[in-house]
Amino acid sequence: QTLRQISQRTISTASRRQFPNRVAENQKHFQEDNGLPVHLKGGAKDSLLYTTTAGLTVFGTMYALYYLSVSSMPKKPN
Repeated sequence: QTLRQISQRTISTASRRQFPNRVAENQKHFQEDNGLPVHLKGGAKDSLLYTTTAGLTVFGTMYALYYLSVSSMPKKPN
């Protein structure tokens, strides 16, 4: 009973930071027709994430195909 009152009081009276509402400016930025796909409109960080993901995907595909080809060949007798 008292624990519940203390926890409710702590949660309800905790000071909260007020963040500005930037939804409208983000909508304007991401809906702007500037020739960029939406997954790259975030700037350099989005570009880096996209390039890294594409590179890892190509590397992983090549790695899988290499080991698939190696494992499909019969082993040489010693």
